[in-house]
Amino acid sequence: MSDTETELDAAAAEAVGESPPAPDDPAPDDLVERAELQSQLDAVTAERDDYLDQLQRQRAEFQNYRKRVEAERRQQVSAGVSRLVESLLPVLDGCDAATAQGHSEVAAVGQSLMVALGKAGLERIDSVGEPFDPTQHEAVTIEEAPDDGRQVVTAELRSGFRFDGRVLRAAMVQVSAG
Repeated sequence: MSDTETELDAAAAEAVGESPPAPDDPAPDDLVERAELQSQLDAVTAERDDYLDQLQRQRAEFQNYRKRVEAERRQQVSAGVSRLVESLLPVLDGCDAATAQGHSEVAAVGQSLMVALGKAGLERIDSVGEPFDPTQHEAVTIEEAPDDGRQVVTAELRSGFRFDGRVLRAAMVQVSAG
């Protein structure tokens, strides 16, 4: 549109009492097109946000899955090591019995085995002189003693062991009770 045509349109609009259209005002078709574009933009933005949310959820689920699988793997390894250690306890008992019978050459083997299993998490339960604890001790005999009513372990008949903080085998003990 030329400048003269714009001036004529403005003059005609004034003659009939209308305000002349501003040169920067969009046409009604442009408004409809803008509204459609805005609607499409809003839809695409919503879809993007939905995909982002799904991705974040999938990542979180995968992280939880990896943690769960890792925990299960560690638990299975620990259970396997625990079974192996438990199967070696009779060997330790045999070494202790041989040493008690005076066979000192076996003591080195028993000590080496205990050191190796100790590195894996095995520890002896100290019993003699300790208060009786049914979660760690198995009372085989009870002797009467004039005492203050406490139950104290007086002798250990078979060693007890803990593995990774839990009792693998309770100690067989003699208890004095008052």
